[in-house]
Amino acid sequence: MRIDVFRAKQSAMENIMHSGTTLTSEERRLVDKMMLDGLRAGLALPGDERNKLTELKKELSQACIGFNNNCNEEQGVVTFTYEQLGGVPEDVISGYTKRSQNGTEVYDVTFQWLDITPLLKFAENPETRRIAYCGFENRLAVNAPIMSRILDLRRQIATLLGYPTWADYVTEVKMAKTAKGVEEFLTDAERKLRPIGLRDLETLLALKRKDHSEMGLPFDGEFWAWDHQYYERKYLAESLTLDEEMIKEYFPVASVVPAILEIYRELLGVTFFETKGETWHPDVQLYALWGNSAKEIPEFLGYFYLDIFPREAKYSHAAVWPLIPGYDRPDSSRNYPVAAMVANLARATPDKPSLMHHAEVVTFFHEMGHLFHELLSRTRFSCFHGTTVAGDFMEAPSQMLENWCYEPKVLERMSSHYRTGKPLDDGLVEKIVKSRYVNVGLFYLTQVSWSMFDLEVHACQETMDYTKLWNELRESTALLKGGNLGAGQGALRALAGDYDVGLYGYLYSLVFAADMYAAVFRDDPLDPARGMLYREKVLRPGSSKDEMDLLKDFLGREPNSEAFARQLFG
Repeated sequence: MRIDVFRAKQSAMENIMHSGTTLTSEERRLVDKMMLDGLRAGLALPGDERNKLTELKKELSQACIGFNNNCNEEQGVVTFTYEQLGGVPEDVISGYTKRSQNGTEVYDVTFQWLDITPLLKFAENPETRRIAYCGFENRLAVNAPIMSRILDLRRQIATLLGYPTWADYVTEVKMAKTAKGVEEFLTDAERKLRPIGLRDLETLLALKRKDHSEMGLPFDGEFWAWDHQYYERKYLAESLTLDEEMIKEYFPVASVVPAILEIYRELLGVTFFETKGETWHPDVQLYALWGNSAKEIPEFLGYFYLDIFPREAKYSHAAVWPLIPGYDRPDSSRNYPVAAMVANLARATPDKPSLMHHAEVVTFFHEMGHLFHELLSRTRFSCFHGTTVAGDFMEAPSQMLENWCYEPKVLERMSSHYRTGKPLDDGLVEKIVKSRYVNVGLFYLTQVSWSMFDLEVHACQETMDYTKLWNELRESTALLKGGNLGAGQGALRALAGDYDVGLYGYLYSLVFAADMYAAVFRDDPLDPARGMLYREKVLRPGSSKDEMDLLKDFLGREPNSEAFARQLFG
């Protein structure tokens, strides 16, 4: 925003106040937002301070670009022989690059999730897992000094704008409102989760003791960071006889993706068709979205892209990006939204089609929730469209929708064995549902440790040893030992994007997600009437309403944490 535009807006606001003009709720919210945005952008500062702020922001932008470029371009590998990969499924090994090294056949394992995660879950040799984990932690150590510079620049900007810390600056526009509020939330979450995490740790450590005895390996009495995924997977397999590799045979991409789209179609009252149009890669699909209506001509709602398979230099996780917001034009016509969903689902191998682990099904369902938030929002002004809600609420709608992936009748609809076409039987469905909260303490304590790191580095007044803090929090909060494993924070790309002081939002919004699901959908999650209530009360307003008002409108009461406590603590 230019300084002259900001001053014109200030004058306009004063004129509105003096004239007694009545504004709609969305217009009033827009005026308030424009004034706050101008202040937060430093437009009320003296000229010399504005110039300094501009320079700091330019440098910060360049540092963040460099950080993210390193993330996108990371191509590191860790190399093992076939024997060292013992336990890793053959279809996974077949996807690794095989080459000769000093006359020995070896396999290069990239640090992409599809490569490294199966190794950490299945490799029987603890030294293989240790080497892989340490390599993974340090894959972006090059970003450690860049992160230090980013944090220093943010401290300077916060001071210039009159905020105690960058954390206070960021949380001003969140539901939590203050850095202190976030600290209190995380401290309380850690206190409640720690006993559950210690219980999980004891269970997995006992399994490690038994495993090492059976394999003839020395047992050191410790539970290392590289033990976590391996023994969590073994515990699921042994306690629930739940074989992840067998389960994924019921989730071929060619069946799951259309099934998820069909569920959303029915729940939210929409129709979509694949259409021709320019895309950025041959794999990308373009869809047109329409609303179901009794009208003779259905209502057009927008377009979306699906880009679901990996390729070199592509964003390596799953996400939804708004490309064009929706809004009302001055002539009362509509500017329709466009959004894209990106994922990295395994490609087919010579022996099997593209298959999804259940966790990937959950992620896909979650991201589709963000996609429809973008497409089904209907606001007058573009700045309120879609997922522009407060960062610590933004995940709540999609987190609520993850519950569908543990509903028996939904699992039956989404599953189809790639050979037989049969859905999951009742026994397997029951095991998947039971698996949801296995070792939940350690899982959420890891989330808390990342969130505490995010908060502490943005709330400190001066530079510190960030690598030391990262490793200390992993041990003290996440309960995963390993000592100084390197600069794992270098891969925390959220801190160099627009999610800084935002990692706590994952847990924070889960409270709302659990409440929304329990209050409205638990009795009948596929009921179109409830889906339309959700569409109208949660998706349609975007950020044109305060998030707390939106929740109260949907729930018919104040939100509370009771449903979350029941889910988490049983």
